[in-house]
Amino acid sequence: MSNQIMSTRRKFLLSTSAAATLPAVAAALSVSRNAIASDPSVSNAELARQMTGKLDVELNDPTTASVEVPRLLDIFLTWDLPLIPAAQVSTIVAYSFGDRPNAANDSTSGSGTAQSTLPAPGPINEEIADAVYKLYQLKPVMVFAQWEVASVLTSKYQMNSSNLQSVLPPVVASNGTVSYPVVSNVAAAIIALKGTAAALGKVAIVTHRDQAKSAIQASSALGMNAYAAQEITLPVDYDSQASQPTNRRRDIYLLSDMTNQFATLRANLIAQEYPNG
Repeated sequence: MSNQIMSTRRKFLLSTSAAATLPAVAAALSVSRNAIASDPSVSNAELARQMTGKLDVELNDPTTASVEVPRLLDIFLTWDLPLIPAAQVSTIVAYSFGDRPNAANDSTSGSGTAQSTLPAPGPINEEIADAVYKLYQLKPVMVFAQWEVASVLTSKYQMNSSNLQSVLPPVVASNGTVSYPVVSNVAAAIIALKGTAAALGKVAIVTHRDQAKSAIQASSALGMNAYAAQEITLPVDYDSQASQPTNRRRDIYLLSDMTNQFATLRANLIAQEYPNG
């Protein structure tokens, strides 16, 4: 962009009614992301004020800016979880996070025969299983775990039907294509096994840390009284060999997770505002 064009843009902005918000925008731009993260004096309220000022300048619409900024703050910048002490947990629910291609399939690829072997759980689901077992030792209650996690709990910790229910393995087509259930489908299957969501009591959700927020939201939307356990550290690692590219890198996964949060929000808003279509 030439200096002349940049100068014209500056003059245009300063000539608009939104000029009053520019000091806030300048302040926002002058604070680095690291400074915001490490400086406790930059409160959520101040960050919201700066973001609203910036978005108002961009949209020239203060009403819409004030509506959208809380949504942006929640989906982009809020990753804390509702917590519950292990002593209060009635049920443990574990959701998987990716998997790895099964080595048996790899060894026969090129044979001309389609494979239908289930994927291997992979290291991240093993970490989730480890977290589940730590919580189970603190509070030995029934565990409902997505298949990838349940398979590790069975093989590594010898859990069985007395304390573990495995839920919804991925579906492998005859040509080897794998289809994975979404979290809400897994949650619905768990509720169906128990009869009602209320019958699960207070539920501790165990999964990958970056999936935990949306997993708790999806579980709660179906009626679960869902939390994360205070005493348990959820896995944060990523597997570069995961079957799904989305689950190989944090920056890529977070984009996917936030996209899903926005899609859910949009669907809910449309359903509320326009129930008849």
